Amino acid sequence: MGLFSFFKSKEKTLEEKNKQRKYLVGMEKTRKGAFARLSSIFNSYSDINEELFDELEEIFVMADIGVETVVDFVDEIKNDVRVNGITNVHDLEPIIVDKMFEIYLKGEVVNSNLIVNKDGLSVYLFVGVNGVGKTTTIAKIANKLKKEKKKVILAAADTFRAGAIEQLKVWGDRVGVKVVCGKEGADPSSVIYEAIKIAKEEHYDCLLCDTAGRLQTKVNLMKELEKMKRVIEREVPDAPQDTLLVIDATTGQNGLSQAKAFIEATDVTGVVLTKLDGTAKGGIVLAIRDKYSIPIKFVCLGEKLDDIEYFDIESYIYGLFADLLGNNDEK
Repeated sequence: MGLFSFFKSKEKTLEEKNKQRKYLVGMEKTRKGAFARLSSIFNSYSDINEELFDELEEIFVMADIGVETVVDFVDEIKNDVRVNGITNVHDLEPIIVDKMFEIYLKGEVVNSNLIVNKDGLSVYLFVGVNGVGKTTTIAKIANKLKKEKKKVILAAADTFRAGAIEQLKVWGDRVGVKVVCGKEGADPSSVIYEAIKIAKEEHYDCLLCDTAGRLQTKVNLMKELEKMKRVIEREVPDAPQDTLLVIDATTGQNGLSQAKAFIEATDVTGVVLTKLDGTAKGGIVLAIRDKYSIPIKFVCLGEKLDDIEYFDIESYIYGLFADLLGNNDEK
């Protein structure tokens, strides 16, 4: 049984259905945008040929999956043994869906959950360029962890951007979590050190650290992040548990280029994709995974505090292909 068949036949829990519904609504712009032409293309061809594959390539590139990824992806479809036996063009649909799964999974078991320190404090470092929604994302994740009965504290270590400290304090008040901060322009590592000290003394479960989105050069960025990590590692063995790169989905391939410096500067273990609901090009998820082999940990599917989900590849594929899957009546 292919993944497509499994996906359609699998009995889902109420929690799984609710999550899929969120992805369905949150990814409507992509489904009705870049992927809207899929059905008409399949209906306009009576047989499988190069022209059909060219049109599919164009759709996937427009969806921000990335040119290199798309070329490999379409080649994989062409070379699938199932294609040789197809007489109905619509039978290509499940193969495309299966290959989407394969792009993301890469033959691995991909863990989208946060890594947890079972022996004490878990530290999470957030990196990314300015303007991607990093501070808001930290608040959303803090809110989510708090609802999971975790005791959460925040560190305002973005001491370079005017207003960043106050912004995090405002979010901390809304979520109801403590924020440790220093003065604007203070040493970010000293803020993190103080936050770890308080977190240990007051028995917190999770520390979420905001960091500067822009330093003058990649060398400065690397040195600053290395210093933070040294402080964290010294105070909490095996920490940070995750270093999360925040990317704005609406910036597409440009967002990937901006993120390159952070990926080269530090050990990024996961991606948080913001504003996925605001783009018609949601294929960026696959581009990130294919280009950097980094798992997506969270996706933001709206502006409310609760509009954030642990990334789930099944629900994501559902959000893209609900029309083809014949389940677009659950909104």
